[in-house]
Amino acid sequence: MNPLELRKQFPILHQEINGHPLVYLDNAATSQKPQSVIDAVKRYYERDNSNVHRGVHTLGSRATDAYEGAREKVAKFLNASSAQEIVFTRGTTAALNLVASSYARSVCGEGDEIVLTPMEHHSNLIPWQQVAKATGAVLKYIPMQPNGTISMTDVEATITSRAKIVSVMYVSNVLGVINPVKEIAEAAHRHGAVMVVDGAQSTPHMNVDVRELDCDFYAFSGHKMCGPTGIGALYGKKALLDRMEPVEFGGEMIDFVDLYESTWKEAPWKFEGGTPIIAGAVGLAAAIDFLTEAGLDAIDEHEGRLAGYAYDRLSEIEGITVFGPKEGRVGLVTFNLGDVHPHDVATVLDTEGIAIRAGHHCCQPLMRKLEVSATARASFYLYNTEDDVERLVTALQKTKEFFGHAIG
Repeated sequence: MNPLELRKQFPILHQEINGHPLVYLDNAATSQKPQSVIDAVKRYYERDNSNVHRGVHTLGSRATDAYEGAREKVAKFLNASSAQEIVFTRGTTAALNLVASSYARSVCGEGDEIVLTPMEHHSNLIPWQQVAKATGAVLKYIPMQPNGTISMTDVEATITSRAKIVSVMYVSNVLGVINPVKEIAEAAHRHGAVMVVDGAQSTPHMNVDVRELDCDFYAFSGHKMCGPTGIGALYGKKALLDRMEPVEFGGEMIDFVDLYESTWKEAPWKFEGGTPIIAGAVGLAAAIDFLTEAGLDAIDEHEGRLAGYAYDRLSEIEGITVFGPKEGRVGLVTFNLGDVHPHDVATVLDTEGIAIRAGHHCCQPLMRKLEVSATARASFYLYNTEDDVERLVTALQKTKEFFGHAIG
């Protein structure tokens, strides 16, 4: 895999920001899109645009084939048992809400336990808070080690026979740590609980095999993996999807409708009411093709090396605090520069053409755990290089000089 060659395929990266060549280091928020994905969506609208599962005309058949073909591609990408285990959603948030609203509310009761970690993104926290309020279930948290990792000893101590749901992010969007979700799933299943995985930050960066992980549900977003915004998917074991009720009702998801009673299609279509995100699914399929050709193992190796290099280079700057462990992380580095607010750091970096993320990253409980209100985050992808890291380091040195009074 050649990052410089891959970079040529991303039109947005070939521009200047504030008089400097763009260095895009906000990939954990959303990745950029290669020309092949842009072309796939454009081609769909120019040639095949029609609704799916309805018309018998040629355009309708083409659109349906493209949409269902994308479902097959996602199933193969995740190594699901069949395409019927893939529900298209608006993204990770919508997928996790579907599990919480449909499955969890039907199985949780007073005193049952929902097990999470303190590092969860709000999308994998607030839906479970709502389930707990509605059902009387209790939220429990697996403790974090001082370096931000999860210990299986703590996992075993936290998950009990009262657990109904265990929901954990595969990769932290702040600390970059890779959680042992396969081992956590084994512990959950021993106690009769269902394992839910937030795969928003793992799916773009590593090979994911849902059968190997033996998770019961797995959610991800297309826009973080070179695909369009507004499209994602929920993987669910078929037996679980079959027992779940839809949470949105209307056209497309029905089997039979009478004036006073209706029945639904089988999974996954019963969860996809209304006109689905057809162009998004087409673009997601193209993104999967692009990532498959680049090679997920090569992407994983490249980003791990880049993250280690960035960790070392940032740690050399006096006054910078880098959060999370050096080893066993994906391609992101979260840091603070003395008492300078991360928003100010990001603003100065933007004047140098460098895009990073600053804020609480939708992880306010984790920020409190780290005893900060916000952090800055540089996140890498397959088109980033060591030169991008050096641009970041140089710009941070300038930022440090500018805010010298705030660096202890």
